[in-house]
Amino acid sequence: MVKANPPRRDHDLRLIAYPLPGRWKALVGRTDLDNDYLSLKVARPDDWWFHVRGVPGGHVILRGLAGEEPDRETLRRAAAIAAYHSKARRAGLVAVSCTRARYVTKPRNAKAGTVQIRKEVVLKVRPAAELADVENDLRMERS
Repeated sequence: MVKANPPRRDHDLRLIAYPLPGRWKALVGRTDLDNDYLSLKVARPDDWWFHVRGVPGGHVILRGLAGEEPDRETLRRAAAIAAYHSKARRAGLVAVSCTRARYVTKPRNAKAGTVQIRKEVVLKVRPAAELADVENDLRMERS
């Protein structure tokens, strides 16, 4: 008699939530399994998805009220959070891919945390987790 493998126990999710102005919220995955769950299960098709290009790091989902569109500043804040939760945390300007969650898919047999994206826009931001840091960078760019 062949024993079946026991069902895989779900790991403890470790998502981080950042409240943003205008009733927006950025959700961040901390591990590869968290990233898979966040990007493929938690994210709604109209949520925004962020990840630093070419560097390991957390996936970020930007979620607001249904039917609302974020302004450019809110998108940049979410991108700065993605940069902060990556290996590029101490870098200057970082390229962050941004797309709707509906365009994020997992390739067959890919390892946890690996996704493919389509219809991306690249935002260049400085890594920041605190809103004050992002606001200071935005003010400096406008001057």
